[in-house]
Amino acid sequence: MIELSRLKLAPRLICAAFLGLALSACGFTAPRHADGFAELESLGVLDVDRTFSLSLGPTVLRFAAAHIEDDPETARMLRGLEGVRIRIYEIDGDPARVAARMRRMGQHLKQDGWESLALIRDRDEETQLLVRIKDQQICGMTVLTSDGKSEAVVINLMGEIRPEQFGDVMVALEVDAPGLENAQLAETLN
Repeated sequence: MIELSRLKLAPRLICAAFLGLALSACGFTAPRHADGFAELESLGVLDVDRTFSLSLGPTVLRFAAAHIEDDPETARMLRGLEGVRIRIYEIDGDPARVAARMRRMGQHLKQDGWESLALIRDRDEETQLLVRIKDQQICGMTVLTSDGKSEAVVINLMGEIRPEQFGDVMVALEVDAPGLENAQLAETLN
């Protein structure tokens, strides 16, 4: 009897596996092969609980861009993206350890070819903005931010990102990082 129930369950598991593979290959989730994909480390299972995780690929982003009629700049920005990943964590352990892990994550991204565009510190709050540049174009942006007490946010955008969009991206993602609305890249990229 147990063997018969396993046989009935097997087609469902196979269908679920194929559906998962098909969805990940069709652009519904952020592509790992994108030049702007950031290898992000854990912030520590004993110190944080992930409260929100989002991974959007080009299919979903193009769909959203096609349905934004009242904001052409946002629609253009979405059409230029290949992927968006957002992770929001509740800090329920040691905030200092989480902050140290976020700094290490930023250092590891720099070792992997990412460039630091901004580091903003205000009391316990800290925001790092890093970009990945390929062929003198920004192909990725990663924001690491923490209020130093209760919340940490990690955002990774993949695709074509223009410096003049930084402020709009930060507002759209609700990242409180004053001073980035007028961010510009170094002379070598202009």
